[in-house]
Amino acid sequence: MKHLALLILTVFMLFVCPPVHALFSEPVEVVVTGVAGDALTNVQSALVLPTGLVRDDRSFDSRWMDHFISQIPAKVGRALEPFGYFETITSTRLENHKKNNTRVLVDVKPGEPVRVATLLVEIVGPGEGNKALRGHVGSFPLIPDDVLRQDYYEKGKAELKATALELGFLQAEFITHEIRVNRDIRSADIKLVLDTGPQFRFGTVLMHGAPDFPEWFLKRHLSFAQGEVFSHEKLGQTQLNFLDSDRFRDVIISPLEELAQNAEVPISIQLVPSARRRLRPGIGYGTDTGPRFSLRYKDVNLFHRAHLFETDLLIAQWRQSLVSTYTIPSALNLESQTSFRLGYKAEDVDTYETRSVFAEVEQTWGFGKGRVGSVFLRLLQEDYIVSQEDDRSRMVIPGIRFARRRYKDPVRPQRGYSFSLETRGAHRNLGSDISLLQVLASGNALIKLPSRWSAFFRAEGATTVQDEPIEDVPASLRFFAGGDQSVRGYRYQSLGPKDELGETIGGKHLAVGSIELERALRENWGVAFFYDAGNAFNNLSKIEWAQGAGIGLRYYTQVGPVKVDVARQIGEVDPAWRLHLSVGFGW
Repeated sequence: MKHLALLILTVFMLFVCPPVHALFSEPVEVVVTGVAGDALTNVQSALVLPTGLVRDDRSFDSRWMDHFISQIPAKVGRALEPFGYFETITSTRLENHKKNNTRVLVDVKPGEPVRVATLLVEIVGPGEGNKALRGHVGSFPLIPDDVLRQDYYEKGKAELKATALELGFLQAEFITHEIRVNRDIRSADIKLVLDTGPQFRFGTVLMHGAPDFPEWFLKRHLSFAQGEVFSHEKLGQTQLNFLDSDRFRDVIISPLEELAQNAEVPISIQLVPSARRRLRPGIGYGTDTGPRFSLRYKDVNLFHRAHLFETDLLIAQWRQSLVSTYTIPSALNLESQTSFRLGYKAEDVDTYETRSVFAEVEQTWGFGKGRVGSVFLRLLQEDYIVSQEDDRSRMVIPGIRFARRRYKDPVRPQRGYSFSLETRGAHRNLGSDISLLQVLASGNALIKLPSRWSAFFRAEGATTVQDEPIEDVPASLRFFAGGDQSVRGYRYQSLGPKDELGETIGGKHLAVGSIELERALRENWGVAFFYDAGNAFNNLSKIEWAQGAGIGLRYYTQVGPVKVDVARQIGEVDPAWRLHLSVGFGW
């Protein structure tokens, strides 16, 4: 409780204490009246105090002040012209506001604005009939009788040319771009003519710097094909594809426009491979695992065929594993591949002990935009102890998986979502000790809220169809709840149906949900408030919802977040507090 009080006090101080600079007023302030919004912001930017006006003793130089005041009308006039005001009248006076504080009061009378009388936006050249370009003409941000906003004009002009370039019109230029202002009648005539020039397409691709990788493997990273309309966005995506493959540390893509023939642009791709073999140790601590040490070995170009070999070792207080994966990429697309896994896993927690070896083959297909699906076959032998039961199971488990992920920033995403679905089963006639069918689903979503708040939602569910009693199911195929990633406030895997001895033995079904509100503090810090609920169960009508709520701190690093949560059980006769900690570092 002492630590919780300190945590809450720290968060309170971060919210309520003003920054130091707020305690001292500036010796000279410029106060502008008569305009608002973007126009006010532009005027304020134009009236920044010049260097030298304020002395070190916080007084001001009178000559500098007189010179500054004499320039104010011209500066205000120029600042308001982009907003359509060409007849601005400005009055300025000094006021001693309080000790060591002088105000420069600037009263602005912008007058009547200039309005658009005529607007002509035209597309000429080969792209004259392009629907996307015509659409931008129709949605130009100014129309007749609008106040002449030059920022709107520049925005519409820039968007029109950017669209032309993205559509492959690389030589697009404005042959006419003019605004004629008649101040006497406060009107403006706008004429904008874009000559698209020819539409270019992708030509041949020249790759350099990666002779050890097969050509088919390199080409699968391309987000375009020869003959397609040229697109800078597709070039950017291609660069990301190479970098995300974890095989290249630098990628330079250059369109060779000067070598274009028949409106086809050759593309040069310079690749700098990263180290082929890597060894990465890591240390950490988690409430669910205890202290942990990890070691990953990776070869990203086995046999010079771009095959991937990985071995992951985990040694933790309550969990150990050694898993090797051999992956053969497919030429179909980036996400398609065939994987072979062989592994050993052991877990010793209060609820159960389990030792298992497994072999698995999985065929994965990518469906674009973060969607992947796969079919797999797993051979499993597991020795386990749950309550007083000591048993061994051999299982042949075929299944299918589908997942989608839409998070852009892996370190500290602002918004996005992900979900996964899995169906797996086993049957005595196929070599398993028991028959069952399981469906598992999980998902999460991050929503950005105003004032640096965000909301994170998490849900997980599973169900089992079987004739055998739950005691015959291996521990790894039963469902439990509780822990850092489940219902906080309870020990890892401590929730679920119990036997006649009062020992948790796991259930056929699972339902867990969580909502977390986080407030960003500074650049890498955050404070979170959360509520979790759920449990494992055998009968929906007899589910006992376990609940936990609390507060936590977040610190975001390049290798992942450090999380400290303090949770309290809800609805228990004697509710307990529990600390949940997750931190890890790798090299």
